[in-house]
Amino acid sequence: MTLFFQFKTNRFLYTGLLILFWIGVILPHADARSKQQYTLTGRTMGTVYKIKYITDEKASPKFWQRRVETRLSEINRRLSMFDSNSELSRFNISPPGSFGPISDEFFTIIQTAESLHRMTGGAWDGTIKPLVDLWGFGTRTPPDHLPEIQTVRRALSNTGFHHIRITPDKHLIKSHPVTLDLGSIAKGYGVDALAQLFIREGIKDLLVEIGGELYGSGRNKKGQFWSVGISRPEADFTRQRLYKIIRLDHRAIATSGNYRNFYERNGRIYSHIIDPKTGFPVTNEIVSASVISSDCTFADGLATALMVMDVQDGIDLVNTLKGTECLIVQKKGERFIDHTSENFDQLLIK
Repeated sequence: MTLFFQFKTNRFLYTGLLILFWIGVILPHADARSKQQYTLTGRTMGTVYKIKYITDEKASPKFWQRRVETRLSEINRRLSMFDSNSELSRFNISPPGSFGPISDEFFTIIQTAESLHRMTGGAWDGTIKPLVDLWGFGTRTPPDHLPEIQTVRRALSNTGFHHIRITPDKHLIKSHPVTLDLGSIAKGYGVDALAQLFIREGIKDLLVEIGGELYGSGRNKKGQFWSVGISRPEADFTRQRLYKIIRLDHRAIATSGNYRNFYERNGRIYSHIIDPKTGFPVTNEIVSASVISSDCTFADGLATALMVMDVQDGIDLVNTLKGTECLIVQKKGERFIDHTSENFDQLLIK
C-alpha cells in the first residue's frame, strides 16, 4: 500500500484536501505481471500530478514525461487564469458580445460547464470568482470584517453562467461582463486528457491523478484493480482516517470538501464553498462530496455542485445519471452522516 498525501488548495483551484490510498483488490492478471510499471510525477495547475502506467513498450519514461508536460502546457494555455494570453483570459477581458471562434478543446470544456450548470439548477457556476475573492478564498486573504449584504449583492450582480451562451459555430457570447473561472473542472479535464494520451497509444493499465482527482483503467503490476481511499473529512490531521475504499474500473473519482479551507468569525464557520444563488458560503453541513463517473471533468464539477445543493436533491440528481455514483458526507455535531446514491455500495472495497 502506498500512502500519498496531496493538498487540493491552490491559486488555480479552490477545493479541499484529499488523502489518496493506492490500494488494490487481489485478482490474477498475468498480462500485467509480464509488463513494467512506471511512475511519472510533476507539477501543474498549482498542484502536482502523479501517473502510474504499465507497458511492455521500449519507450523510456523520459519520452512519456515530455509528452505529459506538453499536453499539460496545452491545457494551461486554454484554461489558466494566470496566463494573460490563455484562451480563458482572452475571453474574460473581452467586452460583452461575440468571442471566437474558440478552439475545439475549449468548446468541449464549455459544453460540459453548460451541462453542469443546467442540470444542477445553477449550483455549479463558473462565474462566481468575484464572490470567492470577496470572502477571501481566491486571490485575496480572509477579510478582517465580514462583507456587508450590499457588498455581496453587488458582487453577485456580476456573476451568472446564464450570461454565457455557446453558438453552433463555436463562438461564445456573454451578455454581461462576467469572469469565467473553470478551476472546479480544470483538474478533472487534465486527468481525462492525460488518460486519453496513454490509452490512444494502447497503454490501458494506468492510474492518473492531478491534485486529488483520479482516473483508473485496467490493473496494476500485481494484477489488482486500481483503488483509492477517501479520507475521513477531518480538519485535524492527527484524526485522519481512511473512510471509504473505491474500486476504479475505467472510472474517475473527484472529491470536493470544505473541512480544510475555511475561517471562523464571531463563533461561526465560513467555508470556501459559495452558493451561487445567495452569494454566501454554504450552511448545509455538507463537509465532503465524492463523485464517481466515467468522465473526470464531469465528476469534478458535479462534486463541487453537490457541496452546494440540498442533500436529497443532490442524491436524486445523481440517481438519474447513468454510470454515476456519489457519496455526500454531512457533519452534525461530532457525527458523520453518509448519503449515497443507489449503486454506490457496489463500488466499495469492503
